[in-house]
Amino acid sequence: MTASALRALLTSGRVTHVPGVHDPMTAALAVAAGHRAVHLSSVAVSATMLGRPDLGFVHATQIADRAATLAPALRGTPLLADADTGYGNPEHAVWTGLAYSRAGISGLHLEDRVSPKRYGHPAGTEVIETGLAAAKIQALADQVPELAIIARTDAYAVHGLGDTIARCVAYAGAGADAVCPDGVRDAGELAAISRALPGVPLVINRSEAAADVPTWTDAELAEAGVRLVLHPVAALLAAMRAASVTYRAIADTGNAESVERMPWATFTTLTGQDDTLDADARYVPARLQT
Repeated sequence: MTASALRALLTSGRVTHVPGVHDPMTAALAVAAGHRAVHLSSVAVSATMLGRPDLGFVHATQIADRAATLAPALRGTPLLADADTGYGNPEHAVWTGLAYSRAGISGLHLEDRVSPKRYGHPAGTEVIETGLAAAKIQALADQVPELAIIARTDAYAVHGLGDTIARCVAYAGAGADAVCPDGVRDAGELAAISRALPGVPLVINRSEAAADVPTWTDAELAEAGVRLVLHPVAALLAAMRAASVTYRAIADTGNAESVERMPWATFTTLTGQDDTLDADARYVPARLQT
C-alpha cells in the first residue's frame, strides 16, 4: 500500500482520530467503526507479544511482522506504525522503512530521542543532535518514498518551544510529511509551531502514558494546524480492563455471566467464519464435504 491515502488525510484540512490496533481482530473492529486510519505502536506489540514494557524489547522486524497480519483485516485502511528512532543510523532507518513498506504499512513516525532511552534526565528524555535526526528523515524520504513520514521531536520537555520549532522546521525541510511536537500542551504553542511551518501538518499523541493531556476540541486542534490525533493504547487498555474483570468474575463466581461480552455470532462474523465456509462450499465438491 502506498502512502497516498495517509497523505490525503494529512492534507485534508480536518482532524482525523487514529486509534491503536494490535492484532487482526482489533484492526477489523476499528475499520467496522469507520476509522479512516489506524496506528500500531511498539508499546502494544511489546505488551501483547512479549508481556514487556516499551523499553527496546521489540525491533523493526517484530513491528513489521505484526503489521503484515493486519493487512487483510484493514481492507485498504492506511496503517501508521511506530518506528521508534529508526533503530540506528540513517541506513538502519531506511532498512526499517523498507521492511515496513513490504509489510503493508502506509506511514511511520520517527522520533529524535537518544536510544536506548536514558532515565534520570528531565522528563526521562534526551534527544539526539538535530542534524543526525534530520539525516534519518532525509534518507527515508529519498529511499522509501512510498511511506509517509511523521517526524516526532521530544525536545520540548528538555529544551522548550524554541528548539522544538527549530527541529520541526529542520525535519520538514528534510522531507517529513508532518511533524509531531510531543509534549506540547498549549494550543497557542501548537499554533506557533504551525505558523513556523506553513503547509506542514501537525500530529499529536493523545496517549494515556502522558500526564495531563488536554481535551481540545477538534475545531481547536484544526485551527492550531493539527491533522492527526493518535490514540495508541486506548483500545488496548480497555481490552485489558475487560479481560481483568472477566477473569475475576470467573474466579469469584465460576462463570462470566455478569460481564458484558461480544455475542458469539458477532465474533464469528468478525473472524470471517461464514465467508470461509462459503468459500469451502464453492471449491470443495459436495461429496467430499463432511
